[in-house]
Amino acid sequence: MLPKYLKLLAETKLEERVLALEELLRSCTVCPKDCGNDRLNDEIAACYSGRLPIVSSYTAHFGEEPCLSGTNGAGNIFFGNCNLRCVYCQNYQISQTWKTQRKNEVTHERLAEMMLELQDRGCHNIGFVSPTHFAPQMARAILIAARQGLRLPIVYNTNAYDSVEVLRLLDGIVDIYLPDLKYADSDAGFQFSKIRDYALHARNAIKEMHRQMGYELVFDEAGLLKSGLLIRLLVLPNDIAGLEDNLRWIRDELDPKTAISLMAQYYATNKAATDPRYILLSRRISEREWLNAVSLLEEIGMEEGFMQEYESASHYYRPDFEDKEKPFKDIRDFQTGI
Repeated sequence: MLPKYLKLLAETKLEERVLALEELLRSCTVCPKDCGNDRLNDEIAACYSGRLPIVSSYTAHFGEEPCLSGTNGAGNIFFGNCNLRCVYCQNYQISQTWKTQRKNEVTHERLAEMMLELQDRGCHNIGFVSPTHFAPQMARAILIAARQGLRLPIVYNTNAYDSVEVLRLLDGIVDIYLPDLKYADSDAGFQFSKIRDYALHARNAIKEMHRQMGYELVFDEAGLLKSGLLIRLLVLPNDIAGLEDNLRWIRDELDPKTAISLMAQYYATNKAATDPRYILLSRRISEREWLNAVSLLEEIGMEEGFMQEYESASHYYRPDFEDKEKPFKDIRDFQTGI
C-alpha cells in the first residue's frame, strides 16, 4: 500500500496543497490561536515559531504502539516549541524552551533529508511529533522528500489543538492521525495547558480526522499500521482528563469501533513536579486509577486499540532531549491490543 501523498504527487496536486498551507502563515491561522503574525516574514507567533521549522531530535523510536514501532522503529521527528504550555509536558525540554530552540531551525530541504535518512535506516514510518505549528513546513518537506524517493507513511502525532482548515488541506498527505484527546473539559485545558476552548477545538479536529479516515485501521502483512486514526488517551491523576466523558464522546460522535490507545505513562514532571498550584498532578496515577480506566473500556464498549503496561510505563517514558540522537530508551512495553 503506497502512501497517500504519492497519489497527490502523481496528480500534480501536492504542491497546490503545500502552497495553500503556506499561505496560512502569511497571517498565521495554522492553529486555533489565530495569531495573525506574518510568519513568512519570520514574525514570531504565540508558539514562538517563525518561518523555518525547528527540529530538536530525529530518531528511530521504539516506544510507540507496536504497529508503529515494529522491529526497526518509528522514524520520529520531534519539532521544537508547541502551541500548548502543558504544565506536565514530558517533552518540556524542547516544547517550552523557546529561547534556545531557535538554534535548531533547519531548512525545508534539511527536514526532507532527515526523512530520507530515517527511511534508509529502515524505519517503518515518518512520525511528526507536535507538528501543528509547523504543518505547512512539514508539507513542504514531504513534497521535497517525495520527489527524492520517500515512500513511508506519514504519521501526524498531535495534541489535537489543530485547525480544521489545515487538516482538510492535509487530507491525502497524512496517512495516520495520532491525536491526543487531553481533556473533556476546556477549563482543565486552560488551567493545565494554558489554552482556551481545548475540548471544542480538539473534538472538532478529531471529527475531521475521522471524516478522512473512518474507524478502520489498515495494516500490512507484518502488522504495521499503514493508514487510519488512533486516538491517544493519557490517564491523568484525579481524572483531570475526564476519561469517561471522552470515551463516550468517541463512541457516540465517531464510532464505537474507533481505535484508542490508553496510556499509563504519566508521571509528574515540568511544573507539575514543583509548583504547588498543580498539586493535583504532582504524583503518578495509582493502580486503582489505572484499573478504573481499563474497566471503563469494557463498560462503554470500546474494544479496538492498545494499552500500556501499568507497571513499566511511567519508568520508561522519560525522555532526555539533551541526547538528541537517542532521547528515549529502547523499550517496547505496549500490549498487543485492548
